[in-house]
Amino acid sequence: MQSGDLDIDLLRAFIAVAETGSFTAAAEVVARSQSAVSQKILRLEEILGMRVFERTSRSLALTAEGERLLVGARKMLLHFDAFMRDIKAPVTLNTLRLGISENLVPTQLPRLLSRFRKLYPDLELELTTGLSHDLLAEHEAGLLDVVIAKRKMGAAQRGRVIWREPLMWMAASDYEMEALRPVRLVMMRPPCGYRAIMIEALGSVQREWSSACLASNLGGVQAAVSAGLGITALGTSFLQEGMRILEPSEKLPTLPSTEVAVIGDEPRTQHLVQPLVALLTEGLMSGAGLT
Repeated sequence: MQSGDLDIDLLRAFIAVAETGSFTAAAEVVARSQSAVSQKILRLEEILGMRVFERTSRSLALTAEGERLLVGARKMLLHFDAFMRDIKAPVTLNTLRLGISENLVPTQLPRLLSRFRKLYPDLELELTTGLSHDLLAEHEAGLLDVVIAKRKMGAAQRGRVIWREPLMWMAASDYEMEALRPVRLVMMRPPCGYRAIMIEALGSVQREWSSACLASNLGGVQAAVSAGLGITALGTSFLQEGMRILEPSEKLPTLPSTEVAVIGDEPRTQHLVQPLVALLTEGLMSGAGLT
C-alpha cells in the first residue's frame, strides 16, 4: 500500500464513528449519508487489510487494531489540520482558558500539559481544575473557553465524547464485605456525579448504605478506600496499589460507564482543542498513568 492510497476523508469518517459509537451519528458529524460513511469504513479496512470495528446488530466496538489506528489517525489529522491552518490563516487566539476535571489530574494532566506546551510554546494557558459540575457552570458563564470533564454515560449534555470506561466498585485489597450490614461508602461531597451514581445504584436493588468518609477530592477518596474505611465507585483507570475491584459475587449492583467529554470544541478554539484531545486520548488508550 502506498501512503497516497489512504484518503484523509477515510480517517475523518473512522474517527467520527469511533467517537460517536454509531454510523448514524458519525454521518451527521462528517456531513455525509450513513451509507457513505459505511462505505468509507469498508474502503479503509480494505486498504489497511484489517478490521477496525467489531459489528453486531446491537453493538459497535473498536478492534485492537482499530484502537491502535485511532491513536495514529488522530496524530495524522492533527498535523494535517495544522498544515492547512498555517496555509490558510495564522492562529489569532493567544490565550486558552482551560478547565479539566480533577478526576483526570492525577493520571494524565502533567504529561498532557508538558506535551501541549511543546506544541504551543507561546500560548498563555489559564488552567482551572475542579469538579465537572463546577467547570461546566463556569463554561456556561463564559469564564472558560474549553472544558474536558467526566460525566455519566448517556447523559443528555453538550459536548463531544472522547473516551469511555466502566465504573467499578473498589475497596482495599484486604477489605471484606459484610452482607448483612449497610454498605459503607467513601464519597466526595455533593455535587458529585460518582456519589449520585453510587446512591442510585444501591437504591435500585434496595441495598442500605451509610457514609463512611466524605472527601473533598479524588486523592482523599483513594486514600480512604486504601485504608479500608469503605468502598467507592471509580473508573478502572483510578485503581491504585492497595485497592481491588470487587467481584460480582459480592452482591453489589452493576454500575454504568463514565465518559470524558470535551465542551467548547468550536471554530475559534478548534486548532487548540484537537491536539489536546489527541494527546489525552493517546495517554488514556495506552494506559499511561494507570497502576
